[in-house]
Order: sequence, then C-alpha cells, then structure tokens
Amino acid sequence: MADYDLTPILAPNLDRHLVFPLLEFLQERQFYPDEQILKSKIQLLNNTNMVDYAMDIHKSLYHTDDVPQDMVERRLEVVSRLKALEEAAAPLVAFLQNGNAVQELRSDKQYNLQMLRDRYQIGSEQIEALYQYAKFQFECGNYSGAADYLDQYRALCTNNERNLSALWGKLAAEILMQNWDIALEELNRLKEIIDSKSFSSPLNQVQSRIWLMHWSLFIFFNNDNGRTQIIDLFNQDKYLNAIQTNAPHLLRYLATAFIVNKRRRPQFKEFIKVIHQEQHVYKDPITEFLACVYVNYDFDGAQRKMRECEEVIINDPFLGKRVEDGTFSTVPLRDEFFENARLFIFETYCRIHQRIDMGVLAEKLNLNYEEAERWIVNLIQNSKLDAKIDSKSGTVIMDPNHPNVYEQLIDHTKALSVRTYKLVSQLLEHAQTQAAQ
Repeated sequence: MADYDLTPILAPNLDRHLVFPLLEFLQERQFYPDEQILKSKIQLLNNTNMVDYAMDIHKSLYHTDDVPQDMVERRLEVVSRLKALEEAAAPLVAFLQNGNAVQELRSDKQYNLQMLRDRYQIGSEQIEALYQYAKFQFECGNYSGAADYLDQYRALCTNNERNLSALWGKLAAEILMQNWDIALEELNRLKEIIDSKSFSSPLNQVQSRIWLMHWSLFIFFNNDNGRTQIIDLFNQDKYLNAIQTNAPHLLRYLATAFIVNKRRRPQFKEFIKVIHQEQHVYKDPITEFLACVYVNYDFDGAQRKMRECEEVIINDPFLGKRVEDGTFSTVPLRDEFFENARLFIFETYCRIHQRIDMGVLAEKLNLNYEEAERWIVNLIQNSKLDAKIDSKSGTVIMDPNHPNVYEQLIDHTKALSVRTYKLVSQLLEHAQTQAAQ
C-alpha cells in the first residue's frame, strides 16, 4: 500500500507543521519502519523552533538520554530570540490586552495607525514586531498564541503581502488546533483573496489555489458538510484546471467526495471525463473504479478495484475520520463509500441488462447471494427504481424506462447552456487580464 501513499507528493504543498499529522498517521499504520518516520520528523523539526520536541524524538530514536550539542545550542538561541521578540512587541501586546484601549480601534486602519502613534507611541516597528513574534510563536508550536496575534496583526496591517502571509499562518494554526469551523472561515477568506482580480499574477494564483486545496483536505474531511464543500471548491473550473495542470493526485479526494455524496451532483458526468482524460497522468484504485464503471463498463474490473479501494481508504490520513480521542476511524466513510459504489455498479449494470441473474449481480457487488437480495430489495423499496425480483428464476427484472425525445433535448440544452456560460466567463476574464497587462 506504500505505492498509494501520497504523503511525499502532498508534503511539498503543505506547511511543514501540517506534515506532522501525516507522519503521525503513517507511524500509527506502520507503513514504514519506525526509525524512518522518526528521522523524517527530526528533519522537519530542524527548520522550526520546536527544539524540545526534536530532543524527545532524538532520545526515542537513538535510545539515549543525551542530545547533540547543536540541539542544546539551538534551544538557547530560540529562548534568547523569543525574549527579544517578546520585548519588541510588548507595547502593542499590552495595548491589545487592554479591553478599554482596544475599543478605540476602528475599521479604518489608517486612523488606527495614527491613533496608536499619537496616543500610545506605537509605530510600524512595533506592528512588524508583533508579526515576527506571532510567526516565532507558531514555529515554537504555540498555535493558539500565534493565531491570536496573527488575527490582531491583520487588523492593523496595511501591507497586502504581509496580510496574506498572516492569513495563511492563521489558517494553519486553526487546522493544527482542529478548530474546523474557524479554519473553514479562514479558508473562505483566503479563497476570496486568491480569486480576486487584483491578485499578484496568474502563475502565483494557480500555485496558491493548489496550496489552498491541499490545506483544505484537513478541513473538508473533518467537517460535517465537507464532502459537499470539497466538490464545490475542487470542481470549479479554475481549481479543476489547477488540479489537472499541477496536482492530479487530488483527483483521489474529489472522486471519493463524488462517490460518498448522498446527492448525485450534476457535475458528475463532466468529472468522469476528467478521470478518463487524466488516466495516463494519475490513477489509483478509487479513480480506476469510476473509470471501470462509467468509461469501460468493466464490472469485473470494478469489483477488483472495490477491494483495493478499501485498502486505500483505510490507509489514507484524510479519508480516515478523526474521533475525539485523536485516533483514526475509517468506518463511517468506508461504509458510505461501498454502499454508494455498489449502487453505481448496480445502476450502470441495469442500464445495459434488462434481466439480471442474482448470483452474477451478487458477485459484481462483492456480496453473497442473500446479502445481495436484501440489498436490492431495500434499494427498490427506498428508491424509484423500476425493478422487481423474480425469486423462482433468481433474477432481477428491469422495466425499460427510456426518456422521450423532448426530455433528452432539454437535458442536452441544459448542459450546453452551462458550458456556454463557462466559456464566456473565461473569455471575459482573459480579456480583462490582457487589458490589465
């Protein structure tokens, strides 16, 4: 299953602190030797201020109470630098901790800056010191303090680039604290800035969208409505183009969201085309399952891929749902995945065959005969499926239900209007970009 581990591909698109939960998961699943994971953690920690944590891992890795001298010296350096930044930011921190003083702030940042200078002798140097202090706190692993200071910094910052950097930091801190609702709000703020026409350059815009989608995986697979939200984000033309260009591995998560979504999304057919187009660039059991069912009509292949899909889901850190004690439980998503995957196979198989042998169908669904019969009975009772079971012959008989020519025309017209709207929007955006240049 290490062949399907996306961690080496995902990690370069994440803040290094966000890689730690992935390594924890791999260590728990024992994907790789424990020694290899611990060395990877130390390598990550070398570029942070979490020296005490690095020391603990070093002791565990080498089974010793001694630590290298460079770690000891690094710790002294971090403590000294933290004190210096704390002193530099102290006047502004004291102001922000004074509730009566904070009430003097307004939505007008220029007014706030002038007021701070005139009344509290706090200038741009102290504001910059607050940013550096917040960033240093984040690197030390104090995500709560970093999130608060970055939020306060953004209320005073007039530099767009710094403001954007602080927003990325705030998002990372909220993810690491597992504050999923707040993290979602920050994600949406960041998306609005990235998608704005005033964003730095088209190239940076594409890269920022790729980073945003990677970071969003933590949120969407831990949010009650995340499986719908991931489709709403990833399947937008701009974001889907970014996936196809530079991050095709994200198709795994979009495919999973489409499969487990309770409501069949109208974009599903177009997404199947993307899966087919990108097969030569990226594929795994989940994307291959969809290709087997909807592109190749290979039901034996779909059956094999379903078994492989279970291994992928169990061993993917984002497809495993976190529970309160911090462990991973994949049961909810896995069960929904296979329930809907069987439905996909059944529906597609029924479009091709009018009379279906129950034994054959049970095999296609990876169920025994009795389980398949119960599953189909429940499906018929709980849906508008026009089918009946002939117990004597052991077959499912499908009633033909072909849409008339007018319904087909309406469906094609709807799809055409949507694609025309998308094309016009892209042309207008391209023209505006050219005009701005």
